[in-house]
Amino acid sequence: MIARDWDVPASGVGYVTRFEIDREFASRYPVRQVGGRDILELWVPAEELDEFYQHIVGLIEVVHEFRSGSGVTG
Repeated sequence: MIARDWDVPASGVGYVTRFEIDREFASRYPVRQVGGRDILELWVPAEELDEFYQHIVGLIEVVHEFRSGSGVTG
């Protein structure tokens, strides 16, 4: 919903990704409800993103792509 309804109007494209992250590391960040009752995000401060990226396990997979006027791909 965020990729489609917020990102596409703002930038013309939105992506939904899937990846794994070290559970112990991720537990330091709060999960917040955003954009609707069923939308949860892990809130990571921007200044900690480099460290966050180092704890991603495996590959980042793009599972959906939304573009202006083209609907859904992926």
